[in-house]
Amino acid sequence: MTWLRREVLSRPYAADTILAVCVYAMTLLAPGAPPQPGAQWHGGMRPLTGYDIALAAVVCGALVFRQRWPRAVLAVTVTGFAAYAVIDGGRSLLTLGPAIAVYTVASRCPRRHAWAYGGLAALVVVVARGVFDGGAWLTPDVLAPIAFIGMATAVGDSLRSRRAYVAAVEERARRAEETREEEAERRVMEERLHIARELHDVLAHHIALINVQAQVAAYVLATQPEQARAALSHVREAGKEALEELRTTVGLLRRPGSRDEFLTEPAPGLDRLPELVDSFTAAGLKLDWQIDGDPRPLPAPVDLAAFRIAQEALTNVSKHAPRAAATVRIGYAADEVIVDVADDGRSGAGGISSGIGHGLIGMRERALSVDGTFFAGPVDSGGFRVHAVLPISRKGGR
Repeated sequence: MTWLRREVLSRPYAADTILAVCVYAMTLLAPGAPPQPGAQWHGGMRPLTGYDIALAAVVCGALVFRQRWPRAVLAVTVTGFAAYAVIDGGRSLLTLGPAIAVYTVASRCPRRHAWAYGGLAALVVVVARGVFDGGAWLTPDVLAPIAFIGMATAVGDSLRSRRAYVAAVEERARRAEETREEEAERRVMEERLHIARELHDVLAHHIALINVQAQVAAYVLATQPEQARAALSHVREAGKEALEELRTTVGLLRRPGSRDEFLTEPAPGLDRLPELVDSFTAAGLKLDWQIDGDPRPLPAPVDLAAFRIAQEALTNVSKHAPRAAATVRIGYAADEVIVDVADDGRSGAGGISSGIGHGLIGMRERALSVDGTFFAGPVDSGGFRVHAVLPISRKGGR
């Protein structure tokens, strides 16, 4: 935007005052209307009168307020020109006033209204000139104002259309930017949620095992040192695995790029279920597991979700019902995989249900992330059950 344009936009009344003065000067300096037949005017043109000066001042002076009251200014300028034309034929450049007023209105209202105002103004001007010319409607003095006002209407409508187009482009750009920002925020939140789930699942599992084995070691240290050493060995292995998985997960926060790009090993899946069961069995949990159906490769998101749900469910059993007997069942159906973990509730801690918190929320989120269903709650036998059904179609495995 140039300096001059900024100044004009910042001081509209000053700019319109200058415009009105210029139009007024041009109107007074322009030659007057030619005399009617039989009139005796000096030089063939009618000289200026006080009436000319006053009416031109009204028509041109109204332009100062064209941006605040465009329709009122249009009415004043057209009426003034018509009165001038009916009486004395009008000075040739007095048409500038109505033309500028029509342009202003056309640049601010819908196209249909713009051409209606322009047509009405042209009609009034033409009728007034025709009356002065004695009913001659096709003379240059009659047709010129029509062309002048029509051109002003077209220019004003074109400016309005351009403004509307620019505004629409800017609005689309603004919405696109907002959409990009919202998408970026959504992706950040999803990434944070993913990392939070991974941290919780990894740490909760290993810390639960460490806690159980540490209690065993403390209990048998004096009477069964070999068993205590074995328990401490399990503590060491669980701590080592926890640190390794924690290092991998935290690495996602320290380096740019997608999370999958920096995983040092494949994400765990149901193929590691025997290893998971062994770790809990070694910690003293009574555990039975079975697989129904034919195991087969699953989409990576579904495989990870199934493993983490089983891992978190067993972790909750270990924390909240360590003396309970648990069962794990993995079922492979035609288009879904079922993860079912239950305990018999034989625990002084009130069972797994007392552990409702981030673990259950995380399991539910994992199931929903692959369009699965999730249930967690007490059962009639007094225990607690976690049941997830995960589709293995393209939608669930995206």
